[in-house]
Amino acid sequence: MEFDVLKKVPVSEQDPQVRATNFDEVNLGYTKEEAVLEASRCLNCKNARCMQGCPVSINIPGFIAKLKDGDVEGAYEVISLSSSLPAVCGRVCPQETQCEAQCIRGVKGEAVSIGRLERFVADTAKDMGIKPKLPADMVKKGKKVAVIGAGPSGLTCAGDLAKMGYDVTIFEALHKAGGVLVYGIPEFRLPKDKVVAKEIENVKELGVKIVTDAVIGRSLTIDDLFENEGFSAVFIGSGAGLPRFMNIPGEQSLGVFSANEYLTRSNLMGAFSPDSRTPIMRAKKAVIVGGGNVAMDAARTAKRLGAEVHVVYRRSEAELPARVEEVHHAKEEGIIFDLLTNPVEIIADENGWVTGCKCIRMELGEPDASGRRSPVPVEGSEFTIECDAVIMSLGTSPNPLIKKTTSGLEVNKRGGIIVNEAEMTSREGVFAGGDAVTGAATVILAMGAGKSAAKGIDEYLSKG
Repeated sequence: MEFDVLKKVPVSEQDPQVRATNFDEVNLGYTKEEAVLEASRCLNCKNARCMQGCPVSINIPGFIAKLKDGDVEGAYEVISLSSSLPAVCGRVCPQETQCEAQCIRGVKGEAVSIGRLERFVADTAKDMGIKPKLPADMVKKGKKVAVIGAGPSGLTCAGDLAKMGYDVTIFEALHKAGGVLVYGIPEFRLPKDKVVAKEIENVKELGVKIVTDAVIGRSLTIDDLFENEGFSAVFIGSGAGLPRFMNIPGEQSLGVFSANEYLTRSNLMGAFSPDSRTPIMRAKKAVIVGGGNVAMDAARTAKRLGAEVHVVYRRSEAELPARVEEVHHAKEEGIIFDLLTNPVEIIADENGWVTGCKCIRMELGEPDASGRRSPVPVEGSEFTIECDAVIMSLGTSPNPLIKKTTSGLEVNKRGGIIVNEAEMTSREGVFAGGDAVTGAATVILAMGAGKSAAKGIDEYLSKG
């Protein structure tokens, strides 16, 4: 294979015209030859900066060094010390702004493809039947910890606590474990049976029990977990599933969806499959409002379901919060980007069905609190995009149910649970992390919070 040490080894992908019509995974991953070649680009830095960019502190030079020697099992063992979901992270983490952004190789060339190497190791370990192991020196603590939510933060917290010797039970509100990994991220980015289900089985191999269809705040309260179920600590990793809307005229029209509902129907309930019993809008022309990764997921899903798709975003491409790779893939698949554009009204027919999205052109003014330039409407620039579906992807907030049913649990003005540096809430023995605290963020940041909370819970319970 031709090789330039300053450039990443390219990875195979489905052809854009083919993949835009199916839900198979876009990125096909490295072969072993490609992975070992890419691993050889690593400089094996001392005090490696890449680790500083990893929210779960994976020993990146350590696992890559093993991979250089062709030792996949050794590489997996190194990763497993820090991460419970490596096959997930290798696919959906924004490595370009985290570990790879810190890579010294990237100073004079392209950073090492850390995410692709992590994915290769995790996938190959799975194919070889390699499982994560409990520490040889682990001592059972004899204490029970409840984890609310089987998403990235909950699974990570549970896995780490199990390795510390705690008896851990996860309570998941949905009928499947995985949280946003199963309901939010599409199959073409993150296969559910091949990847997510296998990662969850690995967490269960550590001794973690998972109870599904258990809505904490309804079937049980946090007080019940302490007083009646014998748990010594609780971690809340319930995510942020409450969608936001624009509150513009016509937003209640038929054919207007939150990206949360739209993606849940497709991803969790398999509505993309022709023989699915779950209905989903198969639009002729869809407008996706927003510019984040969820907007890209909704746009690319609508495209695969047969729609002409327009992404409407009020800022320019430079401010798009979605990963560059996701935007690139969306453009390759024929998604149309209407930038510096903002909806002002949803237009409907006499039966209440969407027929168009009235928008206004925007221009960028002075920076706002986020550091991005604020979009300002251009007077008299209104126009209408004809469409039969509008999907709002404007972010999500934590569900208020747990707050409403848990006395003394403090939240901020956006509904996020307030925690201290150890991830403990205002309630003694109750910890929280991930989107339930921050609002919608990335999978890896949620995992980092789960990891931090596991450490905080261990310190707390060790004192008692």
